[in-house]
Amino acid sequence: MDQGAGIDGLSVADLSRCYERGLFPMADTRFDTDFYLVDLQKRGVIPLDAFHVPHRLARTVRADRFSVTIDQDFASVIAACAAAKPGRLETWINAPIERLYGQLHALGRAHSVEVREPGGALVGGLYGVSLGRAFFGESMFSKARDVSKIALTHLVGRLIAGGYRLLDTQFLTDHLTQFGAV
Repeated sequence: MDQGAGIDGLSVADLSRCYERGLFPMADTRFDTDFYLVDLQKRGVIPLDAFHVPHRLARTVRADRFSVTIDQDFASVIAACAAAKPGRLETWINAPIERLYGQLHALGRAHSVEVREPGGALVGGLYGVSLGRAFFGESMFSKARDVSKIALTHLVGRLIAGGYRLLDTQFLTDHLTQFGAV
């Protein structure tokens, strides 16, 4: 068994191999004890050379009202992504998934972007998996206007600076198409 065995023996090494094949885990609900692997026929992606920042968001990012950090509070970011909120009472992130991604983070394969308001409270962020020159965005959350978008903008800047080529968003949503997702 590989280091960090998860549910049904899935380890972080196994999870990394799943990403190499385009698979990723999801649970039906937050309180499931199991999860399944998803194999999408079509995926949402943002080619980094085509990333678009809407004008209003660019002004918000330049205003520098929030502080943005990387990999400083992974556990809090994934917990916030997994939390219920008005309009979304269930989530696909359960405890086994949280544990596996925490182990991936400890190995330097999963990363988080944290957005904090001036008082230091975590108000937004995202996390995902790095593999080669691609980053697989898993989930994002926002407790204030535009903060998940600010996290995404900072992530893309770091990915471009690091020589990445692609941000895999898994699903294509209207929210992500404004940034150039196809």
